[in-house]
Amino acid sequence: MPGPEISVLLVDDHSLVRRGFRRMLEDESGIRVVGEASDGHKAVEAVGALQPDVVIMDFALPSMNGAVATRRIRELYPNTEVLILSMHAEPGYVRSCLEAGARGYLLKNAMDLELVSAVRKVAAGEQTLDQRLGDLKETVETAPKLSTRELEVLQLIVHGKSNKEIAVVLQLSVNTVSVHRANIMQTLDIHNTAELVVYAIRTGLVNIA
Repeated sequence: MPGPEISVLLVDDHSLVRRGFRRMLEDESGIRVVGEASDGHKAVEAVGALQPDVVIMDFALPSMNGAVATRRIRELYPNTEVLILSMHAEPGYVRSCLEAGARGYLLKNAMDLELVSAVRKVAAGEQTLDQRLGDLKETVETAPKLSTRELEVLQLIVHGKSNKEIAVVLQLSVNTVSVHRANIMQTLDIHNTAELVVYAIRTGLVNIA
């Protein structure tokens, strides 16, 4: 007897990519695409409105990357699972997404059946990783922990924003942004902005899309 239908939200900043995934999934019985979003902020809003079982999310999204959006979704809507679908195979990207609460991570060149199988596993609460990534569970547990807000601040630092500009974007006081910046540097044991930017990109804490 078939299980309940799995509702899916697609998040990617390229409409053609979303269209391709939609066609792939809608050919499968028991899976229904209920919506699409083009960036992290819209993804969080869409999850609130649509309450999907699974979000299929790109990592390299504009304004809010997939890891930050995942953490926000998991904080606000813990019944929704997230499957990251990315071109990036670097361990840092995978670590940041899994630490943020993603249930799975697939590379974008995965075969159709791999994606469908991953959606079903993630919907059932099972972790699924692309076989080409290896086992990254132990490295996830030892990764430095930044809060969702700190990751948002870090993303904007990497994009060259000043504390004042970050304060406007995130609707915070300049002093609060300064505290976040100091906490980020203390957590990562990095003491200047140039090193912070290099580290954040190299380890996949943020993307530069």
